[in-house]
Amino acid sequence: MRRLVAALTAAVALGVGLTACGESDPVAGTTTGETREITHAMGTTKVPAEPKRVVVLDTDKIDTALSLGVTPVGAATAGEAKSWPTYFGQEKLAGIKEVGVLTEPDLEAINALKPDLILGSKFRQEKFYDELAAIAPTVFTEKVGVTWKENLLLDGKALGKEQQAKDLLTTYETRAKEFGAKLGDAATRKISIVRFIPGAIRVYGPDSFSGIVVGDTGLGRPERQLLAAKEDKRFDLVSAERINEVDGDVIFVTAYGEKAAGEQAKVTGGTLWKGLSAVKANKAHVVSDEVWMTGIGVGAANKILDDLEKHLTA
Repeated sequence: MRRLVAALTAAVALGVGLTACGESDPVAGTTTGETREITHAMGTTKVPAEPKRVVVLDTDKIDTALSLGVTPVGAATAGEAKSWPTYFGQEKLAGIKEVGVLTEPDLEAINALKPDLILGSKFRQEKFYDELAAIAPTVFTEKVGVTWKENLLLDGKALGKEQQAKDLLTTYETRAKEFGAKLGDAATRKISIVRFIPGAIRVYGPDSFSGIVVGDTGLGRPERQLLAAKEDKRFDLVSAERINEVDGDVIFVTAYGEKAAGEQAKVTGGTLWKGLSAVKANKAHVVSDEVWMTGIGVGAANKILDDLEKHLTA
């Protein structure tokens, strides 16, 4: 691993694969034929017009690729989740090789796959950008979650499927709006989103991925989860002793990994949880963490709509 990093660093120093001012060109031998220029979080990069061997380094990118009919040759996994989005079906995931985790991509494994395009995010992998760009043309989105729609369109453009990405987003947004309209009283229903992670409990706000999807339907949120006084409106922490703060008309709850699932079972088996109005009304629903939290793409967004339809129209 260190030898590879040293070799890549030397290549960068010699100017192979990189040009000035944040621009990167395809490494010799990795790309042939027509290319397109993509402006992204790290500069401007020439990518193949029709990339064939794509490596993705975040969960939203694997969702986007599979939604657009592209099966990556390699993908990073989401830490505690230890898997890729199973909501696409195992047959679509069978040929993908693991290339480390989101925050620590395995450069050697990536290089061995001989990719012609790498998709990642500045938020998670900025320190690896130069080394990745020395392997293949690399396109980074800026943030995660809050910009999931913009990320879908940028990644779709890099994959040569810009119009298809736009069409998927339009179809999703139309579906979300129509679902909310059919409910009639959407705005008055307060939807609580709760996630157990190892050692902590989070409530999710309007700028989180799942919060944006719920917001697209016109459904309301509990006052506590609007995070009005906070600059970061993605999520906030609550303690098990103050679990009453997660109440709503309906609660959707997830757990990130096995340890968190154990902690969830302990809390939800207690008297404080059982005293929540939504729980007493049988309106607390366990849903998939990879859909509501780590999917962060249009495929997962549609799965969230599936859950909302299932539990709010029954």
